[in-house]
Amino acid sequence: MSDKTMTADEAVSRLESGMTLGIGGWGSRRKPMELVRALLRTEITDLTVVSYGGPDVGMLAAAGRLRKLVAPFVTLDSIPLEPHYRAARERGAFELTEIDEAMFMWGLHAAANRLPFLPVRAGLGSDVMRVNPGLRTVTSPYDDGETFVAVPALRLDAALVHVNRADRQGNGQYLGPDPYFDDLFCEAADAAYVSCERVVDTAEFAKEGPPQSLLLKRHVVTGVVEAPGGAHFTSCVPDYGRDEEAQQEYATTPWPEFAAQYLDGRTT
Repeated sequence: MSDKTMTADEAVSRLESGMTLGIGGWGSRRKPMELVRALLRTEITDLTVVSYGGPDVGMLAAAGRLRKLVAPFVTLDSIPLEPHYRAARERGAFELTEIDEAMFMWGLHAAANRLPFLPVRAGLGSDVMRVNPGLRTVTSPYDDGETFVAVPALRLDAALVHVNRADRQGNGQYLGPDPYFDDLFCEAADAAYVSCERVVDTAEFAKEGPPQSLLLKRHVVTGVVEAPGGAHFTSCVPDYGRDEEAQQEYATTPWPEFAAQYLDGRTT
């Protein structure tokens, strides 16, 4: 089995402008910030980003790297609306497709299973169909004749995610209370790059957590980046919580000023 370890810069060197990029985590929780930082050091732009959005989206929006965003929300959790995202959105800096959280999840499921869409009840009776006129409905071919929203697959050119542990072959382990949807992001992508707090031998997974904590399987992972603190300032429980002081600094500092120190690895 091949050794898939690489640096963050090597991982993002495989990305290109114009790609559709999925970013794992949820809000300001377990975001692959070391990989996002590396991406921001490149000239890659014109991205379509698919994310349960947090500071990953805010930073890419502030830096002018987004062409389109697909997201159910963009939040810093303890700060309800991501301020850099909000500023970019208010000036019309990128196109937005905003869908329900469950619709988003099933779009990833459809992509992971290489289906063109999946039928869901989520969104029916809401304004999601009005604000997304491209969405379609389908009718059950069975006796019930029920109508569903046909959620299109969220196919990704590449995915970036962060987990607690990984081995060199690409198996990934989460140790917190919520796996989010990082496995779906990787399965929905043509290439997946996983940063982790620590690279371990495969046998060590059993010492770290139960079998169900093995979230990522090596066959869907392209590269592994060892990045201690790689989710900072977002949380990566149980290794560390969210750094509220650093997050507050990010939220209240003009992006060019914050980027000048953040992109070289410092956040305070």
